[in-house]
Amino acid sequence: MDRKQEILKAIVKHFVETAEPVGSKTVLVSYRFNVSPATIRNDMANLEKDGLIYQPYTSAGRIPTDEGYRLYVDEIADYKTEKKKALLKLNVIREQYQNEKVKEQVYDAVNLLARATNNVTFATTPDNDRTFYLGLSNALKQPEFATNNINASQVIEVLERDDYFRRLLEKLETDDTIKTYIGKENILEQIQSCSLMVTTYEKDGFKGYIGILGPTRMNYPFNKAILEEVKSLFEKNNNL
Repeated sequence: MDRKQEILKAIVKHFVETAEPVGSKTVLVSYRFNVSPATIRNDMANLEKDGLIYQPYTSAGRIPTDEGYRLYVDEIADYKTEKKKALLKLNVIREQYQNEKVKEQVYDAVNLLARATNNVTFATTPDNDRTFYLGLSNALKQPEFATNNINASQVIEVLERDDYFRRLLEKLETDDTIKTYIGKENILEQIQSCSLMVTTYEKDGFKGYIGILGPTRMNYPFNKAILEEVKSLFEKNNNL
């Protein structure tokens, strides 16, 4: 590739990225041509004579013509390098998209759990940047909390401090089975008025926690069955 083609490549690249006409100084400085400014200007003048670039208005830089793009597409573009960049970006976008889809399904699973158990239900998101929880209002209507504002406020405080609750889950001995922590078995004093049922999930390569938090008076076998079934549906299906 000769220098004029390299300059045309630089002009196309810059214009594609910025949508702004490109001047000789930008070409020289940004793309590190080891020649004088006069040489760059002369090469750009020749490119313009060849109909490959043009000046859209007085005192502006240059932009590619259709013929310039044609030459770039047919002879100059570095398809191998751009393919690597394209695949890398596509993989990042696919991962982000999958992450968002799993988040939606996590929310649906938590919602289903809350409706079925009338307790607080929760799950961490795929990137563990937050914890979804629902059902707090229903749980606080339970006699244990309705008559004890201190217990209720302590539970709310733990859940509102998202990183705090997440670190609690990470400290527990959890796996893909349902683990139950009753009252004082909970390592956080603020939720020792409650029982915690928790398990891990794995969905499309993402891992997290899902579970139920409620009064020690909860229906353990019923809640365990609900949690097992919702987890199974969540892991196996796209729609709950």
